[in-house]
Amino acid sequence: MIMTGSESRGVLELDAALAALRTGTVSMRLAKNNYDVHAAQALRYRIFYDEMSAQPSSEVARLKRDFDVFDEICDHLLVTDSSLGEGEESVIATYRLLRGKVAKSFGRFYTSGEYDITKLKNMPGETLELGRSCVDARRRNKPTMQILWRGIAAYVFHHNISVMFGCASLPGTSPENLGLPLSYLYHNHLAPLELRVKALPDLYVDMRFKENHEIDRKKALTSLPPLIKGYLRLGGFIGDGAVVDEQFNTTDVCVIVKTDLVTDKYFKHYSRTAAGDGNAPSKVN
Repeated sequence: MIMTGSESRGVLELDAALAALRTGTVSMRLAKNNYDVHAAQALRYRIFYDEMSAQPSSEVARLKRDFDVFDEICDHLLVTDSSLGEGEESVIATYRLLRGKVAKSFGRFYTSGEYDITKLKNMPGETLELGRSCVDARRRNKPTMQILWRGIAAYVFHHNISVMFGCASLPGTSPENLGLPLSYLYHNHLAPLELRVKALPDLYVDMRFKENHEIDRKKALTSLPPLIKGYLRLGGFIGDGAVVDEQFNTTDVCVIVKTDLVTDKYFKHYSRTAAGDGNAPSKVN
């Protein structure tokens, strides 16, 4: 693919913004080549298949890499820790990023396999699908999540993203056993109508297992995966309906975040970093 001069400068600017987010031995960048993408896929395999008991295809199992057709068109955000080495073993976190204009050219988003996202596709401005997020078990701590979110912030500001969305997972394929968190999400974080995507009819699982007054909010929040809680702190909303993903041994919800609603202490607080002034805060509260 041949880039124009302005596109090439844009890539360099984004690379610089991401490189500025280094903390000690931990740094981040976008995947540059197939080797980098394979490193992200290998981490995803260890988390999704070895740890979470997803069901691999024969080819995925043979290569020990989680991959699909979307990997070829997405950007892959990598967090690395040089104390673990310089190769594949240094990748401690990853996120897969798919911009709307790229998905339009390709023909679809990953999320459209589970949800009707027509409302999001019809919104003005650029959209961003977030997916395949995972963090190495040895590095599931606040500093890793901070630098990961800061990297997404830089990407969002660089590409002028107006809406982010994606499928986020709760462990297990029995929605009844997840009735508390699903009910809490529906009653307290349901997206407004103009953003409210809905699970496809043949996949739709009603999230209303409990009425709002029956919900122990503290217990419900404790039961939510850290990633979903992170989206909620960013002002995120939840689509209508959960989807059971038998392959990945999860129950999915669709999360939507309007970047103009994000609180100052997150993305807007990092706009200076994305612009390259080098004064990013070292802590997210």
